Amino acid sequence: MTAAPILSITDVHKSYGTYPALSGVSLDVRHGEFIALVGPSGCGKTTLLKQVAGFEDTTSGIIRIEGEDMEGVPAALRPTSMVFQKLALFPHMTVAQNIGFPLKLRKLDQSTIATKVDEMIRLMELKPEYLKRYPKALSGGEQQRVALARSMISSPKLLLLDEPLSALDVKLKKVLQAELKRLHRSVGVTFVHVTHDLEEAMMLADRICVMRAGKILQLGEPADIYYRPADPFVAGFIGETNLMPITLTGRNAEQVSYTSDEIVDGEGSLPTALVTEGLGQGPALMNVRPELIRRCDKEADVDCKLAATITEVFTKGGTVQYRARSPKGLELAIEIQGTSHLPMQLGEDVWLGWAKKDIWVLKPGEA
Repeated sequence: MTAAPILSITDVHKSYGTYPALSGVSLDVRHGEFIALVGPSGCGKTTLLKQVAGFEDTTSGIIRIEGEDMEGVPAALRPTSMVFQKLALFPHMTVAQNIGFPLKLRKLDQSTIATKVDEMIRLMELKPEYLKRYPKALSGGEQQRVALARSMISSPKLLLLDEPLSALDVKLKKVLQAELKRLHRSVGVTFVHVTHDLEEAMMLADRICVMRAGKILQLGEPADIYYRPADPFVAGFIGETNLMPITLTGRNAEQVSYTSDEIVDGEGSLPTALVTEGLGQGPALMNVRPELIRRCDKEADVDCKLAATITEVFTKGGTVQYRARSPKGLELAIEIQGTSHLPMQLGEDVWLGWAKKDIWVLKPGEA
């Protein structure tokens, strides 16, 4: 028997005047899950988070937490806690006072608050001497930990994170991403995390929810979202990819046949498991991620290959990225492990190949 979700969002709409911020969003979040909401600016992800927190009302639809309808339940009475992009620490309060503030609002006695604050300090790996300091005396990363401690001290069932790491420098962000993962694993609280950082979503989340124009386009585990995107927009939004035009010419229970003006030999077949469900004969897009394409020989026995010329080279330390163009103008991206010597040079004519198992076929659409 499947356990009931801790958070159930059913057909939620939200309009600001004539602008539809959310258009029929439905989403179930499991107990103890780390789920990331991603999408372009204005897609509705923060609006959805605020409605779960109780800071905004829905225009229509139902939000339930542990089966209880949240309509009319104010934010202060919901079993949620929210960490904002702007941390909203009180500058006139010490670290201890900031962390303990939610318990003070509940009128708990000082000794209980002090005990819980000490627990949070240890959990967030903050030094005890920080308790008497004010936020301005802390680094950005330390302030972030204080904000997380304040959000966790009341033992919420849902921790809602609205891009809390976006203002940090890259090195510190990496450290705190690891801290978030550790925190989630150690406390077992359900996390709903809004982020623009797609790498962050892939690293942290158990599932990713991709949104656009107030709707959910795809919900799935990171590998599914990355390698089996629902449409060209998701394919391009979740990392760089290659979308090659093909034509599907036939389909049965096991195989789909196709033709291509770019791929050598021009005709081929794929298992139906590698093709978007319901996609029939006609134009389609073959999706292959850059790291799955490799240089090969003209006579190499690979599933798919084509000729191309290297047009750009980008070295990134751990990886090297190439841009290539086929004789018919198809633009390709290739990514390989970093190396002390470049295996392909700018302007070089090469053959590129990839395996059939690494293909995912999509219906054409807006990228």
